[in-house]
Amino acid sequence: MTLQLHNTLTKKLEDFTPQQDGKVLLYTCGPTVYNYLHVGNWAAYVYWDILVRTLLANDYTVERVMNITDVGHLTGENEGDADTGEDKMQKGARREGKTAWEVAEFYSEDFLAGVEKLGLLLPEHMTKATDFIPQQIDLVLLLKEKGYTYQTTDGIYFDTSKFPTYAEFAGLDLEAQKAGARVEFNTEKRNPSDFALWKFSPSDEKRDMEWATPDDLLELPANDDEEIMGFPGWHLECSAMAMSILGPTLDIHTGGIDHIPVHHTNEIAQSESASGVKFVNYWLHNNHLKADGTKISKSLGNGYTLQDLAERDYSALDYRMFVLQSNYRSEGNFTFENLTAAKNRLRNWRNIAALRHQTHDTLVDDSGKSISLLAASQAIIEAINNDLNTPEALRVIDQAFAQFDGKDLGDIHQHGLTQVLENIDAILGLQLIASTPDINDETKQQIIKRQRARDEKDWATSDQLRDQILEKGIVLRDTSSGSIWEYA
Repeated sequence: MTLQLHNTLTKKLEDFTPQQDGKVLLYTCGPTVYNYLHVGNWAAYVYWDILVRTLLANDYTVERVMNITDVGHLTGENEGDADTGEDKMQKGARREGKTAWEVAEFYSEDFLAGVEKLGLLLPEHMTKATDFIPQQIDLVLLLKEKGYTYQTTDGIYFDTSKFPTYAEFAGLDLEAQKAGARVEFNTEKRNPSDFALWKFSPSDEKRDMEWATPDDLLELPANDDEEIMGFPGWHLECSAMAMSILGPTLDIHTGGIDHIPVHHTNEIAQSESASGVKFVNYWLHNNHLKADGTKISKSLGNGYTLQDLAERDYSALDYRMFVLQSNYRSEGNFTFENLTAAKNRLRNWRNIAALRHQTHDTLVDDSGKSISLLAASQAIIEAINNDLNTPEALRVIDQAFAQFDGKDLGDIHQHGLTQVLENIDAILGLQLIASTPDINDETKQQIIKRQRARDEKDWATSDQLRDQILEKGIVLRDTSSGSIWEYA
């Protein structure tokens, strides 16, 4: 079964083949930890979790790096610009009256808590930009030695004119950029597309996060009594962390489509200029998620966080199901109506999962009951191998579970059901098994007593027992073959 992925580099669907047999080197752009992540941010991490799970389902070993940007991501005067404006960490520190280090620690921990709630697989390497300052400086030094850098009053810049294929990845029109650059934020830049590798701290500002700029990084060494402090550029961080851990060429690099024209284009330029080899073989990008049909924005009040969802009685896994209902390359739309539909779908699936506690396989050969379930497991893999087609995978599961409607418990193949649930959890991460524990023996005895009361037409006792069971969060659905319990 072939895994196919849409490669932004070639702009087409391709069969996936890693450099090493059985092993995948993967880099995921992580969060800038200056605030809570909203539903639009989290969607990307759910999609890339599905990518990892798909690779594992195809028997690959995955070595993944995900960065935590805790310095160097500037606010910019336009979207995608990371060379101007205020450092987002400094902005967060000013907002909360804390140091940038304290802000980074708090929101890094909040991010990891969200990762756990959403059931995301942890990468093998969760790296902080501030832990890789030496590697980033070494990368700038290498680029300087190769003649790709120049110095301005505010930092060390990469000269994009010296990387001939700079515009190809994103299909940029560099001439139009030059023509449109009537007001240049940095008039010292040789080209509008040039970007900062290392920024100098403002002379009148003491930053929380800054490091001494080595003399050999400068075109003119600093005076003996002057130490030039600085910090890394946002683009530099990803290249340094990825290449220092995974090597010069990655199998897959993931991120949002907003990263294509600037951040990822710059990563390619600096990485390939330094190494002399191709940086990434497969680029995967997720589309935007809107909220209520508009761009997510704090001013509009639609930047919902996981905490906001929890206050409205939606779990992180309800949100995960919502994300899976769209393909990662499609523009999504978050509404509470859509989230409610996802919540209901997940609840129905959990009640199907609960059936495994209420049936058992017999000594008689009843393997025929499991054939359609086994076929469903295969169909889920086929869907997910088609460019992570999660909506199709969900449709397959709905179709498989629909066969339980109106069926007697004795007609359900317990092992087959458990097996398909395990496959769903492994590939989609919905924790159907973990979230559907069996009821205790006391409740089981109450269900048996209620059935006896019903058989004897003792409706008062039957209703009393039903209400007692409901207090435990269990509802009963009466069928011709007996009562089936479900989660309330």
